[in-house]
Amino acid sequence: MPFGTPPSGGPLSRTRTRLSASSLTKYLRCPKQFFLGNKLGLSSPKSIYQVLGIVLEDSICSILMRRPVSINSLEGLREWCYNLADEEAKHCFQLGKENWDSTIWQNAEQSWEDVDVEELSRKIKNGLSLFLEEVEKCHNSNGGPYLEQFRKGESPFKIPSPAWGEEPVFPIADKVRNFGMRSWSKNETITWKKVGQPVAWDEAWEIARPWVKDPRVHQPQRLFHPDGWAAGELDLVLRWDGNIRLIDIKSGNPSSKFAESLVHQLNFYAWLWHETHEKQIVDGIEGWYLDNSVRTQYEVPSDLEMTKLGKKYKKIHREMLDLGEGPVKFPDNYPEPCKKSAGCFWCSFGEKDPEQESDFLTNLEQIEVKISPPSQKIGEIQSRINVKGKFTGQWGPLPNHYSEPVLGAMVSVSGTQITVEESEPNSFPKLHDYSDGEVMIINALPGVWRGNSRLYLDHKSEIISLKEDNVESTNNLELTRIGLMRTRANVEGVVISIAKRDGVRLDEKPWSMVNLHIWDGSHVAEVVAFGSSITNQITDLSPLDRIKIVSAELGWRSSLPQLRIDQRSTRLTKID
Repeated sequence: MPFGTPPSGGPLSRTRTRLSASSLTKYLRCPKQFFLGNKLGLSSPKSIYQVLGIVLEDSICSILMRRPVSINSLEGLREWCYNLADEEAKHCFQLGKENWDSTIWQNAEQSWEDVDVEELSRKIKNGLSLFLEEVEKCHNSNGGPYLEQFRKGESPFKIPSPAWGEEPVFPIADKVRNFGMRSWSKNETITWKKVGQPVAWDEAWEIARPWVKDPRVHQPQRLFHPDGWAAGELDLVLRWDGNIRLIDIKSGNPSSKFAESLVHQLNFYAWLWHETHEKQIVDGIEGWYLDNSVRTQYEVPSDLEMTKLGKKYKKIHREMLDLGEGPVKFPDNYPEPCKKSAGCFWCSFGEKDPEQESDFLTNLEQIEVKISPPSQKIGEIQSRINVKGKFTGQWGPLPNHYSEPVLGAMVSVSGTQITVEESEPNSFPKLHDYSDGEVMIINALPGVWRGNSRLYLDHKSEIISLKEDNVESTNNLELTRIGLMRTRANVEGVVISIAKRDGVRLDEKPWSMVNLHIWDGSHVAEVVAFGSSITNQITDLSPLDRIKIVSAELGWRSSLPQLRIDQRSTRLTKID
C-alpha cells in the first residue's frame, strides 16, 4: 500500500514533532535551519520555484491518470500525452499564478511575468518521457506479470493506481461526505484485448501507470510509522513488473544545490516502506528530474542497513524534540549553523555572514524595538510550572484546536478545576495512567483555550503519584498557584515572518490559519490566528511592520510558546 491510515495528527495529519523526509533532510543539512524553519516555524519569502515544484508534479500526475483510448503505437502515445502537456501547462500556469498572487510574503526579486508556459510544458513532457520509457519496457515484456489479471477487470494491488475513470481510494473513507453520490468518470474507458493476445500500447500505458497522489483525495496520502513518530508522502510508486520502485519528482536538475539531499530522502522512504510493509525491501529508489529528463538511481539499503537507519532516525527524532524550548532567544548561537547550507534565509541572521545575509536581515538588525506598557518581554513568558492536585476525570483522544486527537483530563488543584491536555498527539501517552489519589504534575506548560486555563504536557513533563514512598522526592519542587498562573501575554515588536495556509480537514470541512512571528529585539514568538479570527488587519501585515498584541492566549507547540489570537478578547494594533 502506498499510503496508510493516519494514527493521529489533525487536518493535515502532520505535526512539527513527527519526522518526515523534508524535516530529516533539512536537519542533516543544517540543524539550525531545521530549528528556525520547522520547529520555531519561521517562514521566509515564498519563491516562485516553490510554487512551480508543486503544480508541475500535480500536472504530471493528472496526465498519468488519463487513459489513451485506441492508441496503438509508442509515437501515438507520445503525441497524445504531449498534446495534453501543452493543455496542462496552461492550467499549471494559472494555478501557480493564483497561488503566487495569494501569497502574503513573496520573494521581491521574482515576478510571475517571468514564468513561461512553454517552459512548463517542456518540463511536463520531460517527466512524461521518463514514464514512456516504462510503457515501452512494459510493452516489450508483453504487459508483464499482471496482464491477464488486468484484462479480467481485476487489480493486482490493494490500492490501485488512480485513474480518472475510476473511483478514488480514501485513507479514511467514512469521513468523506456523499462519497457514493459522486461521479469520477471522464468517459475514458479502456478496451482490453482478449486473453492470450499480444499486449497493445494503450494496455501497456494502463498497466505501467504508477500509483500517484490522487488530486481528488483531500486526505493525507502518506505512509505512517506504526508508532506514529515518522511519516512520508511518496510521489510515484512503479509496480507493473512485479517490483516495487519508489520515485521522487524534482523540478530542477541533478546539479541543484539540493540534489545531495535526494539520496537521504529516498532512503527514508525505503525505510518507511520497510517498516509499514512487514519488512519488505523495495526493489528500487530513484529521482526523476524534470529540467533535463534525467533518471537518477540509488542502491536500496539492505536489511542490516534498514535496522541501522531506524536507530539513526529515532536518534535524530529525539534530538529534534530536545532542540530548544520556552521563549526563543533570537539570534542565538544554537545549534551551530553550517556554512554551506542550501536554501538558508534565517541562519545567517546574527552570524555576520555578508555572503548569505539578505537586505531584509540587514535592515532587521538595525531596528531598535521599544517595549511600552502593558507589554512584557517575550523572554519573560512563563514556561514550565509544577502543580499538585487530584484527577477528577479523563477524556479522549478528542480533537484539540488543530483538530488533532489528544488525551485530556481534569485536575482539581486547591478546589479549582483545570484541564490537562497533551500539547500534541502522543506527546504524553501515559496521561490516563493516573486516576487515584494526589499527584504532582511536573514541568507542565501553562496556557489557555477559549478562556479556560489549561496545562499542556509534552515529553519533558512528568506526573508523580504522591504516595508515601514518593513524597520526599517532591519536597524541593516549587509549586505554582493556579490563580497566579500566566495564561495570556501582552507583547510588542516587529513582524519578521508571516504566512497564510488553507486546506480541507479529513471530513472535508475547510480550515485556514495565519501564523506570524513577532520579535522584540531579543526573543521571538509565534502568533497564530484560526478561521474567523483571521481579519483583514492581520492579512494586511507585512514583515518589518511594528505591532502590539494585548491579551493573546498562551499555548504551546513543540515546547515553544504560541500566542493565539482570540477575536473576542485579543487586540492587535499596528504601530505607525
